[in-house]
Amino acid sequence: MDDCNRRISSNPTLAGRVPAWLLMLALALVGAGCAGLKLQLVDASVRKPSNVAVYFTVDTGKGDPVANLTPQDFRIYEDAQPVSILESRQTILQPEVAAIHYTLLLVDTSGSVFDSGDMPTVVQAAASFADRVGPYQKVAIYTFDGSPHVTAIIGFGGSVRAGINVLATRRPRDPSTNLNGAVVEGVKTLNHQMDLAPVPLRFGTLVVFTDGTDRAHRVAPQEVTRALDGAGFDTYVIGVGQEVDRNQLAQIGRTGTFASKNREDIVRGFDEIAARIEAKSKRYYLLSYCSPSRAGQHQVEIEAVTKAASGRLSYNFNAQGFGPNCDPNQKPAFDVHHPRSPPAHAAGEAPGRGIASPEPPPSSSSSPGWTPKR
Repeated sequence: MDDCNRRISSNPTLAGRVPAWLLMLALALVGAGCAGLKLQLVDASVRKPSNVAVYFTVDTGKGDPVANLTPQDFRIYEDAQPVSILESRQTILQPEVAAIHYTLLLVDTSGSVFDSGDMPTVVQAAASFADRVGPYQKVAIYTFDGSPHVTAIIGFGGSVRAGINVLATRRPRDPSTNLNGAVVEGVKTLNHQMDLAPVPLRFGTLVVFTDGTDRAHRVAPQEVTRALDGAGFDTYVIGVGQEVDRNQLAQIGRTGTFASKNREDIVRGFDEIAARIEAKSKRYYLLSYCSPSRAGQHQVEIEAVTKAASGRLSYNFNAQGFGPNCDPNQKPAFDVHHPRSPPAHAAGEAPGRGIASPEPPPSSSSSPGWTPKR
């Protein structure tokens, strides 16, 4: 039951004076226009003198990311009692102090892509993708063809504009398509980069662009499945070309796929994926405040409130030894040795499995559209 319905059903005045059938109708009508927000804890930090910091995501009840909330959009409660904004000095910290997000873009430069004349469009789309995602995540661009290994064009967080010209002139070493091998290597590369991260909270996204299917047969599909099963991060696929098989690509793009047989949809595919990643990046919040507690165990509740809905999360902490002189801008003390797993995008989903999204528009085998995993 969301917060709006809970407030009605727990109101003793309404419960005692309104017939049951009318109360149920009221709940249904209110619930239809006031869906609750979903807040999900990523990690929390408690350190002296009295700092509490909570890193979490905010989504709508349908699973859509909620962005651009301010400190004033959050209410803090300790043991069910509101904590004064003036007393707590609550603020939203830049998440970079504790978290880092990586996106690896794998670009198919096999013979069918290079000889099609589409490389200038692919380069433009990849550059636009990196420009859009870059402000929120460290982006790297690698290429693959029929060769055994992927090739780095731009390292994580590198200059896209400086390296994109290399992609424009990238000729295939082997005209075949080693799609399966590229995915397996991409997973390893992204996991390795996340292991090297200097902060405790690490998140990854793998994006693959291809114009068809695996032709090299260097790596079996079962190896791809095993690699993705153990990845624990989001994976997307942009498939554009006559050989695109939506169902086959969806086995790789577990978070979502964009598939079209129309080569004119290359830019659209990159743009839609970039929009998804950008939105998901903005759903993260690092809320920090100074606790008024000075000893004992306590439950903190964070409530997000918008014009349309609200939602809460809770976390228990120990205030033993807390005292004055707290600065809410102090860097949180997340555990670098035991980082938590990233939360799923929507209720009931495991990390990297699927996203809640609007249903894709009706599409045939020749028209583009999303195939989100449910």
